[in-house]
Amino acid sequence: MTNSQPFPNALRERQLVVVDVEGNGQNPPEIIEIAMLPVDGPVKAEALRSWLIKPHQPVTPLVTRKVHGITNAELADCPPWHEVAEEIDARLCGRVLVAHNAAVERRVLAAHLPNWNPPLILDTLRLAKSVWKGLKSYALDKLIEQGRLDTTEMVGQRYHRAGYDAWAAWQLLCALIEDGGLDWPGVVEAAGMSEFLPTPDPEGGLW
Repeated sequence: MTNSQPFPNALRERQLVVVDVEGNGQNPPEIIEIAMLPVDGPVKAEALRSWLIKPHQPVTPLVTRKVHGITNAELADCPPWHEVAEEIDARLCGRVLVAHNAAVERRVLAAHLPNWNPPLILDTLRLAKSVWKGLKSYALDKLIEQGRLDTTEMVGQRYHRAGYDAWAAWQLLCALIEDGGLDWPGVVEAAGMSEFLPTPDPEGGLW
């Protein structure tokens, strides 16, 4: 049985966007699928938007087989990145980015959108390690099980597809804030990527 997470008070009046990307397995990676869930208050899965994108380099058989299942044939008639970049950039602009293992999303999005400058990035992996201490695994699928998170609205999607993972990351964020009893400063401290957090004052004061 799953639990639908209530909207956390800590997020009221905050503008967030929950993001997940899937890549082609090349180096450097290209985005072949991206999902975005804008959050300005309580949301439903219908608010989530996803894109399939045709890369310059083909999807490797390994990531198709072992990760997301997306094939080159499925992407053959999809738009290339430059045709969707402006729309995606506009949906990111000015919003706090939320992602699971957010360093990946940050690195890949920054490579695809050089002028993107998020005000803050929250990592649900970092938050989970702070709130649910001592778990054997912090992989998103294991955290879905741990929190009995509701992914039933992602009909026809599965783990490691961008829409499913973005919705799961949103449900996870809500569950962790609730379980941790966190206010907004607590969320930022526990989930914020270090480069977005204020530098602590050195101990001992001035000499």
